[in-house]
Amino acid sequence: MKTDTSIIALAKQTITIESDAIANLINFIDDSFESSVKLIHNSKGRVIVTGIGKSAIIANKIVATFNSTGTPAIFMHAADAIHGDLGNVQKDDVIICISNSGNTPEIKVLVPLIKNYGNKIIAITGNVSSFLGTEADYVLNSFIEKEACPNNLAPTTSTTAQLVIGDALAVCLLNLNDFSSKDFAKYHPGGALGKKLYLRVSDIVEKNDKPEVSVNSSVKDVIIEISEKRLGATAVIDNQKIVGIITDGDIRRMLKNNDDFSTLTAADIMSSNPKTIEADAMAVDALETMESNNISQILAEKDDSYAGIVHIHDLIKEGIF
Repeated sequence: MKTDTSIIALAKQTITIESDAIANLINFIDDSFESSVKLIHNSKGRVIVTGIGKSAIIANKIVATFNSTGTPAIFMHAADAIHGDLGNVQKDDVIICISNSGNTPEIKVLVPLIKNYGNKIIAITGNVSSFLGTEADYVLNSFIEKEACPNNLAPTTSTTAQLVIGDALAVCLLNLNDFSSKDFAKYHPGGALGKKLYLRVSDIVEKNDKPEVSVNSSVKDVIIEISEKRLGATAVIDNQKIVGIITDGDIRRMLKNNDDFSTLTAADIMSSNPKTIEADAMAVDALETMESNNISQILAEKDDSYAGIVHIHDLIKEGIF
């Protein structure tokens, strides 16, 4: 029976084996790697990444990383390639072929066909002396000492090494292409990640009610405005300028400190000089301001005039927080 101790030990051993193998890849980053990056960068075509078995799965992930960081790429399964999918290959495309052994039957059939097309081949292989290693134009060495699998059979460390090589290529190309956070947002418009990069304060306040009272508004009017607009606060405005904010907390403190508030106005209970943010600012900046000041709302301004309120719940709803 396997004990918890043996499970933990094996998990740690797996991570150690793979992390050591990844660290050793540094020794294989050479002129061939640099030439491969420059070849892809200067190419007028796409990157076609191919492989078979577990390497094909890694190829798919590398393609996804390339596409999301500004390097156009497509996946081509090595087995399907020799049964018709070679039609995907255009004259300016660069081929990345992934195979740990470099000697699988499909690779041996595919590589000569690609070379007949005149396309350049970049190999990612753990065996630089293999068929793939000797036939490719550029070789990226992903050699590992052993798989993390106790039987040294299941692709584990080897596929991790292939993935890391692919990431290194993508990051170098990203840098050469001056790929910015704005570019990243264009390719990742969905989900919380995209929203952090493109969602602006104005996008939020336009959806919300716009609670506001004047400096002379009664406490009753202030309470009604906060309750109806349901943002937990209201701006205090004078000639369209923000002069203060009144929150639920201000109302509670006012009730605690005053038995009679019939003569009080908004100016008497507001917090002056509230935190504000430009409507054109990023929503994530509003979050940072709220967190650093331990507040739940922030007032937005546009052209020095009151534009609305952003509540922390808005950012939670949008997936920013």
